[in-house]
Amino acid sequence: MTRSRFSLRRVSPSDPPIGGRSFDLLCTTMAAVVAVHALHLPWWLTVSLLAILALRWRQRRTHARNVSAWLKIPLVALLLASIVATYGSIFGREPGSAFAVGLLVLKLLESEHRRDARVGVTFACFALMSALLFDQGMFATAFVALALLPALATLRSLEDARPEPARLTGEFSAPLLMLALSIPLALFAFLFVPRLSSPLWGAPMNNQARTGLSSRMSPGDMTELLTDDAPAMRVTFDGGKMPDRPARYFRAYVLWMFDGKEWRAGGGAYRRAPSTLVPGNNVTYEIALEATHEFAMPVLDAPVAPPEKSRMLPDRTVTANNRIDEVVRYRVASTTSYHFEPELDESVRHMALQLPDDVGPKARALAADWRARFGNDDGSIALAALGLFRDGGFSYTLAPPPLGRDRIDDFLFDTHQGYCEHYASAFTFLMRAAGIPARVVTGYQGGYWNTLGNYLLVRQSDAHAWSEIWLAGRGWVRYDPTGAVRPERVSQLGAAAAQPGENSLSGQWLREFRNRMDIVNQWWGRGVIGFDALRQQGLLRPFGIARADVGKLSLILVIGCALLVVVALTWALFRPREGDALDAWMRRLEAKLARAGVARRVSEGPRHYFARAARALPGDRASLEALAGLYIRLRYAFDEPPPEPLREFGGKVREFKPRRVVK
Repeated sequence: MTRSRFSLRRVSPSDPPIGGRSFDLLCTTMAAVVAVHALHLPWWLTVSLLAILALRWRQRRTHARNVSAWLKIPLVALLLASIVATYGSIFGREPGSAFAVGLLVLKLLESEHRRDARVGVTFACFALMSALLFDQGMFATAFVALALLPALATLRSLEDARPEPARLTGEFSAPLLMLALSIPLALFAFLFVPRLSSPLWGAPMNNQARTGLSSRMSPGDMTELLTDDAPAMRVTFDGGKMPDRPARYFRAYVLWMFDGKEWRAGGGAYRRAPSTLVPGNNVTYEIALEATHEFAMPVLDAPVAPPEKSRMLPDRTVTANNRIDEVVRYRVASTTSYHFEPELDESVRHMALQLPDDVGPKARALAADWRARFGNDDGSIALAALGLFRDGGFSYTLAPPPLGRDRIDDFLFDTHQGYCEHYASAFTFLMRAAGIPARVVTGYQGGYWNTLGNYLLVRQSDAHAWSEIWLAGRGWVRYDPTGAVRPERVSQLGAAAAQPGENSLSGQWLREFRNRMDIVNQWWGRGVIGFDALRQQGLLRPFGIARADVGKLSLILVIGCALLVVVALTWALFRPREGDALDAWMRRLEAKLARAGVARRVSEGPRHYFARAARALPGDRASLEALAGLYIRLRYAFDEPPPEPLREFGGKVREFKPRRVVK
């Protein structure tokens, strides 16, 4: 007779229920999946799923039965509604993975038989692999690989006629061995399975740039970015010649238009040729830029010429021909000692002086006062603005108070607290109000010189904003008002300048360790993530094969797989035999009796051994006689021990606890 269940399938009477040990491992598997995805899931969903998992585990301990469909159906509907409410859809990388992990945990509510457990483990492995869509770093990959251990242990625990380890941790010894043995095969497949020049399918990407830099800037936008220690790019200088930290300004965007709240790039400047640059000493370098999903290519200020597959805009920023959706490398020549030809187009001047009419009346009055005081000396006006920030009670903080409707006057005459965005915005506004062409530049400043890797590591926290003003006879000149408030921001790491704890001994040690570990991450990025079809084609070049095409790679793959099969068969045919599952249970029983003082002799048969043990342990005579009869029947009455009696024998061995022989 069969019975229907919420999963809309028929359960065969021959499908045995899950044992307690197997269910514990299944719960561990699903907990590992939730842990792997925890960083990408909403916190409330992670907590809810772990709570459901814990309650289900406790319920199974007390009542081994399915959860009522009246509870499962509302939970599935609630999960779907929550995902749609949070993400606006169930399609896409984030909502899709969240929905899959939620369904996986809810599957546990109806997992009572072995088929349910196997389906759950298969789904769990798929969910684990989907975590690599978010992060393919070395540690993330290792975490996913380790999370496969409870899945493999669960599958092994579901095998028939298998001796069960005494402890739960014993279930992981065989999966660990399997995982270790799979490493050579995985490495071989990684190297020689032919790769496509483009992905077979693509995962939807976030529209927001990972760096956080964009063609728009509003004071307060960079807060999360300035506390993010993720690498943004790595710079390798030819000959190891690197400019000093105060000169390490990497420009990404130039912002011209201001509406009182937000600065944005202006299209008018892009239609003109770049200003004539008179360079000094050139610096040649290579940048490895992390994926940003934008077009901007940060370059050291100021670039002499654009790299390949890019173009240089009139404001000396560089944009790629295609969106940067993966790590890209490009070579650039820049100069840190330069000046522009003293000519400014009138349309560009007009754009660099525009201000909204109803913003900053106090700031305009202050700028007018400076103009009246210093006359046509634009340089002195700029120094007066820097002096205001330095001596006017301003402070640098990554947690400034919110600004009101008039952000310029509120910052300059009220809050006096902010970071680079606030100071660059206010300084540029003051310059324009005084009649000096000015613009905001965003990018990166500083970086950490990694002596082991011999490259400059620029992190997200090194994001920065500064100003440029046009001075007669000099052209566009960089002014960094943040340095007037907090000089450490220009001479130290970005995050360290704002967080005093970073300068402590422990903070310095942690930062140094993190920067040294970046060498390992860079190797992983180049050797593993960056191993594409082009690099695979040159894999056999040291052996005299100029280009390894699909045919050659397939031939090597077939030969290698054949050799692995031969080695595996040789090991399977000639390895020492240790008996079947019944022998394994018998060895476990012999170990228990040996600890009790009754060790089996070399020439002793099972009937005589059980009889002698019964005489030595009279209190366990009944249990031993039952074990003896069951063992002898299983060993000598069948060619292969049947699964059900074998499980019965294993259960009796597991429960048998002999008392030591009293001599």
